[in-house]
Amino acid sequence: MRAERLFRALGLVDAALVEEALAVRRQDWKRWAALAACLALVMGLGFGWLASGGFRGYGGMAPGADTGSSGGVMDGDAGIPDGGEDGVAFLSYAGPVLPLDTLENPAELTAERTVTWDFAPGAYPDGERRQWGAEVTDASILHNGTEEDITVTALYPFAGSFAELVLPAVTVNGEAVEPALCAGPYAGGFQSAAGPEGADTLNLAGLSSWREYRALLESGAYREQALGDDPALDSPVTVYEFSDFEAPHGEYQAATQAVSFSIDSERTTVFTYGFNGCEWDGGFRRYSYFVPDGMRRETERKLLVVWGEDIGEYTLQGYQDGGCDRGEEIDGVSCSVTRRETTLDAVLDLACRDFVERYGKDWVTEEGPVTFAMHRGAAAELLAQYGPLSDAPMDRYADGRLDDLIQEALRQERVLYLRFPVTVPAGGSAEVTCAFWKAPSYDFGGSGSGNEGLQGYDLVTKLGSSLAFTRQRATLVNLENVEIAGQNFGFEPDSGITSVELDLEREHYYLEIRPIEE
Repeated sequence: MRAERLFRALGLVDAALVEEALAVRRQDWKRWAALAACLALVMGLGFGWLASGGFRGYGGMAPGADTGSSGGVMDGDAGIPDGGEDGVAFLSYAGPVLPLDTLENPAELTAERTVTWDFAPGAYPDGERRQWGAEVTDASILHNGTEEDITVTALYPFAGSFAELVLPAVTVNGEAVEPALCAGPYAGGFQSAAGPEGADTLNLAGLSSWREYRALLESGAYREQALGDDPALDSPVTVYEFSDFEAPHGEYQAATQAVSFSIDSERTTVFTYGFNGCEWDGGFRRYSYFVPDGMRRETERKLLVVWGEDIGEYTLQGYQDGGCDRGEEIDGVSCSVTRRETTLDAVLDLACRDFVERYGKDWVTEEGPVTFAMHRGAAAELLAQYGPLSDAPMDRYADGRLDDLIQEALRQERVLYLRFPVTVPAGGSAEVTCAFWKAPSYDFGGSGSGNEGLQGYDLVTKLGSSLAFTRQRATLVNLENVEIAGQNFGFEPDSGITSVELDLEREHYYLEIRPIEE
């Protein structure tokens, strides 16, 4: 059944971004899945760490944390610590500032670019003013040397995620515009939970350097996917929906119900939504959920989705808790089960809407900028590229938990694009400005790396852009509260050099600063 690939998404799988999946039998998944569900109840939607392998933006070294030494070598020109050709390899990488691009790529247009970092301290919710991140203004002046107006579709790319979206403000010739937001797929890869020597693909591996962004973007395939249609998962499926729950919650606060059956794994693939545990043994499957009690902060929508040959007979059994251990069966647990036939697209739509209604209203709205369709499309891309139906499935999603895909689509790193029209008059120019707060790259407090306290910022001059830049400059302002700890720009604030010309043949520039303690 797997080889038939009934959904139209084969073109999404990129062999360069994924490894061959390891066949792993997860007989004990029920235990860690139940634990993860309990943690979710305690933490609410605080799944950022589990989803990304580390908090982005603030993380363990939030604004105001202790600082340390850069541990770099000396730059002979600037006389300041330097991390080498690429600078410090930070544990949390925020991505580079990327250049403006156009969809049409007209040869008649040229561009000049100025990127400004403003290090004025920001105001934080607790009322304290700290130095964390920078206001970035990326201004490009487009020149048209022809005798006719040229209208292009401008694309401004930036690194981010749905849950931590910082949307650049765009102006064209000083007038604010409302660009459309387009989202690329998950930008990272996968790695072993056992460390570098492991063969599984259970953990996410976010992009960790500008070079990895180059590998992601330079072919143009990523941008094409970001601007294209979502995968159509129109395969027929059978859905079993569980409702009308009853359980002796007064005696068993973690009362659990399990559904058990056997399948031929070559003919049947099972997905779930709203379940907390799973157990595999050959063709035997047992999926379980905590019986809703009206108090837990989790969905009451329980879906068991069968792709391929139907499951046939199944058994329902109540247990004292999520362990579903022999000898701990209980009576008084019951539900109604409704069977219907539909499509995988429809199931994903239903699950995403349930998730957004319960957990995602702070990020996903019909008005945007992150719309329901965008979030659902990101979940569909994960399912198509890395889920059980993929040619290269990742162990992280092998158990078919739609909950994981939908949650992680919010937190995962991606490149997003602002799309808007720009008209450059004949013989004239148009200025496009994108201004936004930029999170720094950093090392977690207590990591022992020697780089705690440093904030890193990267700029790339041409990656992903077809514009013919004739000049690029970088400028720093409001440096009173920071000191430069590493760079390859050539800034010398003590000598008054806070604006420098960039070498267009150099792909990458980096800047590392440290807040000055008062």
